[in-house]
Amino acid sequence: MPSRVALIAIIVENPASVPTLNELLHEHADYVIGRMGLPYHARGVNVISVAVDAPQDVIAGLAGAIGALDGVSAKTAYSNVYGA
Repeated sequence: MPSRVALIAIIVENPASVPTLNELLHEHADYVIGRMGLPYHARGVNVISVAVDAPQDVIAGLAGAIGALDGVSAKTAYSNVYGA
């Protein structure tokens, strides 16, 4: 299956879910292009963006696992860029 470039946008409202989130991202480190996290102290949330290059099913599975965490929301934007 060809890989795709995508961005997973994550909002963390429950700090207790951060260790599990980091574990999921570490398990998929081979697919991660880069990540940026911004703590938004005024609202008590963390905003994280993760750029990935992976097969679509891997991206969907990762985003689904992240979004299933307590107090964590995830949405994915896919590019039209495909790779081998």
